[in-house]
Amino acid sequence: MASTMRKIILKVVRRGAVCAALYVAVCGLMFIFQRSLQYFPDPAPMAPPGAGFSALALATPDGERLVAWWAPPADPARPVFLYLHGNGGNLAYRLPRLRGLASAGDGVMGLSWRGYGGSTGVPSEAGFMTDARAAYAALVKAAPGARVIIVGESIGTGIATMLAADVRPAGVILDSAFTSAVDIAAQTYPWLPVRRLMLDRFRADLAAPMVTSPVLQLHCRSDPVIPLALAERLTRHFPDGSTMKIVEQSCHVVPTGFFLSAAFDYVSALPASESRH
Repeated sequence: MASTMRKIILKVVRRGAVCAALYVAVCGLMFIFQRSLQYFPDPAPMAPPGAGFSALALATPDGERLVAWWAPPADPARPVFLYLHGNGGNLAYRLPRLRGLASAGDGVMGLSWRGYGGSTGVPSEAGFMTDARAAYAALVKAAPGARVIIVGESIGTGIATMLAADVRPAGVILDSAFTSAVDIAAQTYPWLPVRRLMLDRFRADLAAPMVTSPVLQLHCRSDPVIPLALAERLTRHFPDGSTMKIVEQSCHVVPTGFFLSAAFDYVSALPASESRH
């Protein structure tokens, strides 16, 4: 009887040890390859954008060369948008949005992150923050005195929020925002200790309390990538909250028409004297 029990216990222990070893191995692989699960760049060089845009080459302090598309404002009194795109594809995928923003005569700069669409480098949160600062500096140099509206899309909303906390733009538009990337990962991989493993956390929730600009949030009611609840939670971190507009459908990033209509309504309601750079 005792011998049988020992055999059962040893079998259970061995199986537990195997399962534990497999779990540790999976955690190790996820840690090593996490950025390939977080960033999905199309690095191919992009065709010239046309439609009033010119391609710029921006240099970063850490030696990368970035592609940016720039359409100057038709009038110095017009606002200018800095568009920070999401983690998939490249800037060319956002061309309808960029052209739409520029169609009313507003200035638009779209930034191609490092590792995306002709830009050198490898994607990372720290790298993206460096890229955004370089683009912002180029924008205010190209359009001195203009009202700057920072636009973030998906993962770009994290950088947009952190940048806005530093530079105090006239306004901020966040399409499919979140509290932090680690909160998204914790919901996607509830069986992994992502809060211990994740490198690029995009803590928008920590930057939001320092954002003094008016904030517009756009989100899909049913978002398969970033749950609406995370955007709603982020709202509570902004000192003055944010205006939330929701598309009543299942999507990740709102449709272009909805985005443009909401963006123009938002900008038209901003005070003319709102922060000018």
